[in-house]
Amino acid sequence: MNVGRLLLVGCGKMGGAMLQGWLARGVAPGDVVVVEPGPEQAESIGALGVTVVPDADSVPSGFAPSVIILAVKPQTMDDAAPGYAPLTGPDTVFLSIAAGKTIADFQRYFGVDAAIVRSMPNTPAAVGRGMLVACPNANVSQTMRDNCDALLGAVGNVAWIDDEALMDAVTAVSGSGPAYVFLMIECMSRAGVEAGLPEDLARTLALTTVAGAGELAMQADEDPATLRKNVTSPGGTTQAALEVLMAEPGLQALMSGAVAAATRRSRELAG
Repeated sequence: MNVGRLLLVGCGKMGGAMLQGWLARGVAPGDVVVVEPGPEQAESIGALGVTVVPDADSVPSGFAPSVIILAVKPQTMDDAAPGYAPLTGPDTVFLSIAAGKTIADFQRYFGVDAAIVRSMPNTPAAVGRGMLVACPNANVSQTMRDNCDALLGAVGNVAWIDDEALMDAVTAVSGSGPAYVFLMIECMSRAGVEAGLPEDLARTLALTTVAGAGELAMQADEDPATLRKNVTSPGGTTQAALEVLMAEPGLQALMSGAVAAATRRSRELAG
């Protein structure tokens, strides 16, 4: 993967997962500088062969990054981000994975001429199965976009949007979505216990079934509605369960309400 030199600002769970993905795909450790102030974290990151520094002022002189990846927490971005403005060149693009921070926020940090890609990953990126949606501003060239696509693609599937306003709905569906699935696993497991199953077995059944169904849906040619119908025998056990889940107001109404609530909250946080 040839994406030029990389400056990764913040190497927590998401930043760390991305770094591992890049190195696994052939990015040379010598082309990566990581900003990580924590001594213990810095030591473990340095063992990967990359250069680790505590802050922007410590980035090696002459290091010209093609991509500056901003992976710090949103609440610390106002303090952290502006220090990286002097490190940019005409071919540098900023790639943010911070939820709630808009392109306008980054233009305030780096100027209206800066090339900025705002992205929204989700936690399955930590195991290489993430869903990442990216939105570029008008200053992002095709090469910059290709580089960001490759970097994000190291930890999952990537989709691009041109309308940043859609990012609130993206956050509600895929950013927050893993929590909905985890809740489903919890509920299925608890229901199994209530039906008489041992707790460990109920949890294993729920967890494995959700994971397997997701993988089947990813690999199948049919859409989820068709897959659902394929496993629903008339008058059988699955139909009996679905009659409960699909009765009014039903699972769809609950999910639509949840996504709408998360979308509203995302707009509030960004505003």
